[in-house]
Amino acid sequence: MPGDGLTVPGDSVKRSMDLLVGVPLLLLSLPVQLVVAVLVAARLGHPVLFRQERIGLHGQPFQLVKFRTMHDADPAGGLDSDAARLTALGRALRAASLDELPSLWHVVRGQMSLVGPRPLLVPYLQRYSPQQARRHQVRPGLTGLAQVNGRNALSWEEKLALDVQYVEQRSVGLDLRILLATVPVVLLGRGVSAPGHATIQEFRGSPGTAVSTGRVEG
Repeated sequence: MPGDGLTVPGDSVKRSMDLLVGVPLLLLSLPVQLVVAVLVAARLGHPVLFRQERIGLHGQPFQLVKFRTMHDADPAGGLDSDAARLTALGRALRAASLDELPSLWHVVRGQMSLVGPRPLLVPYLQRYSPQQARRHQVRPGLTGLAQVNGRNALSWEEKLALDVQYVEQRSVGLDLRILLATVPVVLLGRGVSAPGHATIQEFRGSPGTAVSTGRVEG
């Protein structure tokens, strides 16, 4: 079953690369993760980790784990929007992509890959066009073609089109180019949020697709 660490036919080389790169990255990141965990606990309290169901390979859900960057929603206390809930520490963690470090566990376990379409919310499954839904023919990734070509500065239509382009053109060579291109994107903090938004807009669906309600990423 998707998400149980098994590979799909034909991706043994990609899976090997995920392990060869992902395991050392995970081990090297542990001291940084410890520091981030302490900071999050001091500024936001517990829990330190944010957990949310996301869509994985073949549309199967898995529980994504990241570091918290936001206060819990509290409309009575004025925390009723992403802009109000997002902390200064959270902005810094997002800008440096440090909030994503726990997701390296998903790469090692086989639920994610180093490179692939970003894992999105479960309700979005009902909002994709048939073409957009092809993004789930591969494992979701820590980075992807959309992330090195504008990230959240792109429209949803642009991002999903790049996700499908990756599915159609995927290769080890493309993965290596995306990984190299990710370095300056992370270092410069490009495209962390959508223009005019603290984080990103909710994907409401393309013309002709059904729309259901769901919570935007926290």
